Amino acid sequence: MRNQPGPVQIVTVSKDDHSFALDAEALSRILLAPEVRDKQVVVLSVAGAFRKGKSFLLDFMIRYMYKKNDENWLGGDDEPLTGFSWRGGSEPETTGIQLWSEVFLVTRDDGSELAVVLMDTQGAFDDQSTVKDCATIFALSTMTSSVQIYNLSQNIQEDDLQQLQLFTEYGRLAMDEIFLKPFQSLMFLIRDWSFPYEYVYGFKGGEEFLDKRLQVTDVQHEELQTVREHIHSCFTDISCFLLPHPGLKVATSPTFEGELRDVAPEFKNQLKSLIPELLHPNRLAAKEINGNKVTCRGLLEFFKAYIKIYQGEDLPQPKTMLMATAEANNLAAVATAKDQYYKNMERVCGGDLPYVAPESLEEKNVFFFKEALRTFSSTKKMGGQEFCDKYQSQLEKEMDEMWQSFSKHNESKNLFSAFRTPAVLFVLVCLLYILSGIFLFVGLSTFALVCDCTLGVVMMAMLTWAFIRYSGRYSGVGGAIDQAAGVVLEQATVVMKSRGAGTGDQKKTN
Repeated sequence: MRNQPGPVQIVTVSKDDHSFALDAEALSRILLAPEVRDKQVVVLSVAGAFRKGKSFLLDFMIRYMYKKNDENWLGGDDEPLTGFSWRGGSEPETTGIQLWSEVFLVTRDDGSELAVVLMDTQGAFDDQSTVKDCATIFALSTMTSSVQIYNLSQNIQEDDLQQLQLFTEYGRLAMDEIFLKPFQSLMFLIRDWSFPYEYVYGFKGGEEFLDKRLQVTDVQHEELQTVREHIHSCFTDISCFLLPHPGLKVATSPTFEGELRDVAPEFKNQLKSLIPELLHPNRLAAKEINGNKVTCRGLLEFFKAYIKIYQGEDLPQPKTMLMATAEANNLAAVATAKDQYYKNMERVCGGDLPYVAPESLEEKNVFFFKEALRTFSSTKKMGGQEFCDKYQSQLEKEMDEMWQSFSKHNESKNLFSAFRTPAVLFVLVCLLYILSGIFLFVGLSTFALVCDCTLGVVMMAMLTWAFIRYSGRYSGVGGAIDQAAGVVLEQATVVMKSRGAGTGDQKKTN
């Protein structure tokens, strides 16, 4: 029976030494599910200060994804809010990074399917997290998401923009290498907005407010200008949504469990505007890195690569992040090409399919091998040609290993191959028996005796071979008998071919 969907911890933070660990197995179970692993992925992440309602917001998104065809997707007045763990109070609830265990498949109007992943992050700047912890979690979520929601309270303060500066510096460096904006969508979500008379709730007021806050003017200090310019240059799309306060009971009641009856009407109205706008299939953008759309399978490789650079003592250098991106980009291309080769070969000789002639199988292997290399080469990759060549060599080596496996599997289906040794020995017994009779008939008893002795040796070899195959013991002796039978068959084949050739030449002469 399938497990109930729920939050899955994929990145954990050790409070003792402030190290990070990726649960690759848990992440694989989510991203490599057969129905989603090759789909282009959309990752929607919510990050920001702790106790500001990130998980609360994500749970409404989960509710929408399950009920998006229902006009009343917000639910009933008495329905508790479930999903990612959240609660009121002053202590953080989420640590590290969590994903919702179910990947949602959505279909666009053009018929294409996208896989939507919802991500929840650790609350930033609590009393147990270092600046490195907070920066790392924010960096990981920004680098792996296609939509990063920056959850802020009441306003966009200058220090909120300063927290983005590290990531915009990374982005600027990466952009120098790839000439593309390294991050996709950034949305400032301003919670508890108290000035609707200046800027109205929603995207319209948010856009006007954001234009003002990110405006670059000559009178600003150079540092303030730099932060704003980098944010603009590193995100493909930047937006803002102004969300009202959810209500006094939501903020203060220890017994509140998400029931809509306790949520302010204006807050519910704005949720009805925000969430369908964010999650409408035609507005969702697949995750892209260096211009390549990323699949769920590829996203797993990026997580593995990125977590490595955050396991050291110091904050990562921007160049390290760039190389990790290039590594994950190439590994994703290797995985895709290798999977293509495997599926093609599997259709030819895999499973219970019948035996294929070795020459024909070799031709198929060469064709599919080249096709997989062409797929790898045509994928846009970072790191330069020399860097990519290393991963192409890795792909070729892994496909060679797969070819050996397919070849052996195909050979095992060859009934003659399986019974080659006993067949050769049986033919020898019959031949020696006939020769012995002929020699006796013509009076050559010495030659008949030699044939009888040889016949006895061959029969002993046949019985020994049968015993070894049955018992599994003395495999070395069995291998020697197989090898000897192979030599006899090979010599007989050579003799037959030479006689056939000689007969053909004689016919031509005549």
